Amino acid sequence: MKADKVPEKTEKLKEIKEEIIGLKKSPLYEYRSDNDYFPVIGEGAHDADLMVAGEAPGKNEAKTGRPFCGRAGKVLDEMFEGAGMERKKAYVTNIVKDRPPENRDPTPQEIDLYGPFLDRQIQIIEPEVIATLGRFSANYMLEKFSFGENFPISKIHGQIYKKESMSFKIIPLFHPAASIYSPDRKSDLIDDFKFVKEELKKT
Repeated sequence: MKADKVPEKTEKLKEIKEEIIGLKKSPLYEYRSDNDYFPVIGEGAHDADLMVAGEAPGKNEAKTGRPFCGRAGKVLDEMFEGAGMERKKAYVTNIVKDRPPENRDPTPQEIDLYGPFLDRQIQIIEPEVIATLGRFSANYMLEKFSFGENFPISKIHGQIYKKESMSFKIIPLFHPAASIYSPDRKSDLIDDFKFVKEELKKT
């Protein structure tokens, strides 16, 4: 049972947290220190069947150390609620664990540096489904598992990616922030999240 391994998982996730806190080689470390920001490691159930992986934390997230707690986080909460799911039963994180300046996109170098921490989180938590939020997290996961690269999120959202060698399904979704700028996207986000719920029922 996954629940039986929660104490071990918690300890391993704590090790990741300590490594990221001391990650002075990160190009974002100085920016974090200068602004009294926190790295944003992830939160939620350590035996979650669903992992949600975004791109990088914003200002509110960096101030609190919690993922998706700002405007996009409110939309994510609505996605969970709209699908009849509890956020606390999922594990929510990002690829890049520190805030890039001015909320710019993460660079390839930053994704390469922080990506292995996400890989380890996946190995520890053992989710059944990974819902990626936005094009950077989608392309990181799809390229890693040799599905291809540089997919437009508008083409792949709500699709299932799975191979026999994988223990989980990848389902790319729009980033919740997309609905802040394009309100009509919210219904797509909620519908896609309902689809994620249906796929979880099959596991």
